[in-house]
Amino acid sequence: MFESAELGHKVDKETFEEQEPQLRKDLLDAQFDLAEAGDFSVIIVIAGVDGGGRGETINTLNAWMDPRHIETNGLALPSDEEAARPPMWRFWRRLPPNGKIGIFFGSWYTLPILDRAYGRTSDADLDQSIEEIDRFERMLTDEGVLLLKFWFHLPKKAQRRRLKRLEGDPKTRWRVSKTDWERFGMYDRFREISGHALRLTSTAHAPWTVVEATDARYRHLSVGRTILEVLRRRLSQTGERRRRPLPYPVLPRLPDLDGERLVERLDLTQKLSRKDYRGELERWQGRLNRLARSRKFAKRALVAVFEGQDAAGKGGAIRRVTAALDARFYRIVPVAAPSDEERAHPYLWRFWRHVPGHGLVVIFDRSWYGRVLVERVEKLTGEAAWMRAYAEINDFEDQLDRSGIVLAKFWLTIDRDEQLKRFKEREKHHFKRFKITPDDWRNREKWDAYDDAVCDMVDRTSTGIAPWTLVEANDKYFARIKVLKTLVRRLDEAL
Repeated sequence: MFESAELGHKVDKETFEEQEPQLRKDLLDAQFDLAEAGDFSVIIVIAGVDGGGRGETINTLNAWMDPRHIETNGLALPSDEEAARPPMWRFWRRLPPNGKIGIFFGSWYTLPILDRAYGRTSDADLDQSIEEIDRFERMLTDEGVLLLKFWFHLPKKAQRRRLKRLEGDPKTRWRVSKTDWERFGMYDRFREISGHALRLTSTAHAPWTVVEATDARYRHLSVGRTILEVLRRRLSQTGERRRRPLPYPVLPRLPDLDGERLVERLDLTQKLSRKDYRGELERWQGRLNRLARSRKFAKRALVAVFEGQDAAGKGGAIRRVTAALDARFYRIVPVAAPSDEERAHPYLWRFWRHVPGHGLVVIFDRSWYGRVLVERVEKLTGEAAWMRAYAEINDFEDQLDRSGIVLAKFWLTIDRDEQLKRFKEREKHHFKRFKITPDDWRNREKWDAYDDAVCDMVDRTSTGIAPWTLVEANDKYFARIKVLKTLVRRLDEAL
């Protein structure tokens, strides 16, 4: 991919000074149009060889546009906080909201390329990272993000000259380190690995632009013009096409082979006496407490997801779980309709930012499955969006698992008669009235549609690493003990 960039392009000072003012004006206008539209964000990845002028170009872009609406992320090696979470967490939490531009100097490409160049990983590991990156970028662009990727290339001789020139000037000597020269000695190795990564990740939804970085003026103008052209093209589109311009193939619906819904196969008559419940509760809470305090868990984390029908007892089950844990080390995340801030980011952003570090527990009272449940049934999002969400969710959960997080997912189910009984009880008792809303009654009218959505959800997202536990919840005592048992067994297996 680099051959086309080795053409010796240069721009003289007079030409640059003639073209720069108009380009700056046009970029600033496009940036304000982006902020005014507010329906998509822009991510700019600046990558390439050491000494290629990446920092200079980023400074130029901030000078040409309004830096108040640009979020520049200079990322080095992961911090301790970042290393305790899935690798992509540090990037998800820095994604810009709609209407803004995010620049990444150091991106999701950096570590996979460095690790392969230094022999810390294999070719297969690199290809796996590339596949993950491609899924991540596809997810971003499907959510409406405009993703531009620039690779700054220097021929080997030009890189040596630039490093020597910087090192020879007392004002710029600090910019050249031993690591820069070490990597220069591995130039051919880096070129081979980088070329492989770029070829596999230059896709229709996120193509690479390779920029010859020998001449600073040419480099600045090339990057600025490319950003302007692509941004103008997106802004010229209207409506849904501007927000999500790439069509996504809709997956086929799963067939109902036997005419019987999954949730109808559960035995909801299972019960536990109050006496047995008290003994079992003490037993399983004790075991959960010991596991959460163990030294092995200090290098792991737990994410528990609670989904279920209205009034199925999620809150009661969660309280019995937290009663067994140290309040300093767990957090409950109640998930409702997204806020304005959350709507301004890709869908999974609001869940990624709650991913726990080592030794911590996060409990989601409803979760990312809202996209394939309530958003599907209530038609709050298009079919293409919720159909592709199954793969996006599986990828997200796979990343949690590979980072050492134990994931437990619970669907609590009750029958229609039990739900009606609980609804009426909530209306009757003053201290429970806050639990019942008009939406709860309205959702009963869509019972079958929700059942269909649940069956599809379990079929498509109950995986070996993140299986669903279906909890028969007509009897609250039985449901709570099943949840506690499952958590203990999941942790036991992992530790």
